[in-house]
Amino acid sequence: MSDTKRVSDRGDRVGIYLQDKRPLEENLELVQYAEQQGFDEVWQAESRLARDAITPMGAYAAVTDDIKIGAGVINNWTRNTALIAQTMSTLEELAGRDRILCGIGAWWEPLASKVGVDRRKPLRAMRETVEVTKRLLEMENVTYDGEFVNVEDIELDVVHGDTGPRSVPVYVGGTGFKMLELTGHFADGALLNYLVSPEYNQKALDALENGAERGGRSLEDIDRPQLVVCSMDHDADKALDNARELITQYLGQQPHIMKASGVSQDLIDEVGEAIGGWPADADDIEKGMDLIPDEVVHKLTASGTPEQCREKVREYAENGCQCPVLYPLGEDRELMIDEFADGYM
Repeated sequence: MSDTKRVSDRGDRVGIYLQDKRPLEENLELVQYAEQQGFDEVWQAESRLARDAITPMGAYAAVTDDIKIGAGVINNWTRNTALIAQTMSTLEELAGRDRILCGIGAWWEPLASKVGVDRRKPLRAMRETVEVTKRLLEMENVTYDGEFVNVEDIELDVVHGDTGPRSVPVYVGGTGFKMLELTGHFADGALLNYLVSPEYNQKALDALENGAERGGRSLEDIDRPQLVVCSMDHDADKALDNARELITQYLGQQPHIMKASGVSQDLIDEVGEAIGGWPADADDIEKGMDLIPDEVVHKLTASGTPEQCREKVREYAENGCQCPVLYPLGEDRELMIDEFADGYM
């Protein structure tokens, strides 16, 4: 697009993260607008049993020209490695080279067990998935006898068009430090989580670096985009309340994320008891919101006025995030895009 601002003009990377709150048609228009404003990446969530990541990714690829498109993230239990590689190869065919990003995560409870998945040995399972997926995307013929991945004499059977190695890097979306160490060892990048503090990032970087060194690499070889909740409004109190609702849900549903950022166990327990686990209804979430102080909202998100949001995002960038992938919570998502279109550093 001729009016698109490019990274070289702005000086830093920035992305947008989309879930299922808005109709897909609105997200398509927003991704086009983000590209026009110079955003570099869009990552599509696959959370709960609401909206898969792959279908929107294909739609974004069809209506854009340059923006990179990431799975943020699919899990390594419900799709086998051959299907993951085949899917990413197909998306690259649609989008063009150097645009598709494959993010894989270890999923979460209680959803996994509710659909019959036993997430035992998650580190081993993720390692095998990453190794085989990467090799298939390199167009290798793969035989692999693992504990979770067992394939024999397979390869991407592409005979029409580009038959060379795919340009799809594999990211792991993880929060725990053991998973991040594995990421540094085997993956191309880490999609760092949201609702964590910038201080958490320093520990995450240590884990990534330890893993990279074991793999004969350095930390700089590991790309590090990061999901960042961005609740922006000219009314700072309104922005904080929008973020407080999301934090309440995650405190009750995925407490390991909160614990990694130093949120007190007492608060985690109190909120979990108030909302009654997953799924929580609107009344329970409202009760839990009353327990979340502004201090915690500011600690875990970029929330408030445009300048407050930019300041917090700079803090994440100064602590190892190479591309903030902004999750817009406010009603005016275009405002957030406009405010970050010229960078944040």
